[in-house]
Amino acid sequence: MLIPWDVPAPQLSDDVHPALADAARAASAAYGRARTLHTRLELREEVADGADGTPTMRVDRIVEDAILESIHRNRVNLLSEEAGFVDNGSSITLVIDPVDGSANAAFGVPLSCFAGALVEDGTAKEALTTWFDTGRAWHAHAGVPTTFRTTGRTTLKGASVCLMRPKTGTQDAWLRIANKADRIRVLCTTCLETMLVAEGTVDAFIDPGSDTHRIMDLATALVTVPAAGGVLVDLHGRPFTFEPDLTHRWSGVAAATPQLAEELIATVLQG
Repeated sequence: MLIPWDVPAPQLSDDVHPALADAARAASAAYGRARTLHTRLELREEVADGADGTPTMRVDRIVEDAILESIHRNRVNLLSEEAGFVDNGSSITLVIDPVDGSANAAFGVPLSCFAGALVEDGTAKEALTTWFDTGRAWHAHAGVPTTFRTTGRTTLKGASVCLMRPKTGTQDAWLRIANKADRIRVLCTTCLETMLVAEGTVDAFIDPGSDTHRIMDLATALVTVPAAGGVLVDLHGRPFTFEPDLTHRWSGVAAATPQLAEELIATVLQG
């Protein structure tokens, strides 16, 4: 069965870097075409292993191939979970998750996105996240306040928290968070969930210790969440780096305030 809904073009402001904007538009267009040509099961099919060592779904491959064409058009470098590092001799590298929430995207659950950060000399300068099924976009420059803001919540009691699904070894920590918070959501798309933190829709997002995140899962949040008044940290205080080695993993914590991040981390680690 095909997914019948159209994928709109992302709603981008004029100040998005041309290479980042082109990659986002290419991603949305490719995903839209893929939904007209392939069934849900075909989009979900694993067709290769990515550079990060995890299986690549057909939907990931289709969208990343379109992004690769964009990267070469704009003569910038790429760091992506499927292709790894692509060197075009540029001072600029786009660190991209072509389809965050791949399983959602493949089955037509409208919770998936493109996420890309523009990195220069090892520092993330700009970030763009685009929600495939709505065209909504979150754009930020490092150190420049955004028009959207976090909730400002400082305590876990009463908080609305997005959690990564419980995995082996994290169940107890997961429940400690769930029992203290007011509402819990599991949306299975880190890049989109951290944007919901940035815009104040939810108070926090956390991976309670599974070390699932690669740098492309967190790159846009590194720029956007602080620009919106929040924080993004690793559960164990490990620094985020943009090295091409995709074996590095983190447990990301995005929160409306430093105080809320500290309480989330303390709650996870108390066991």
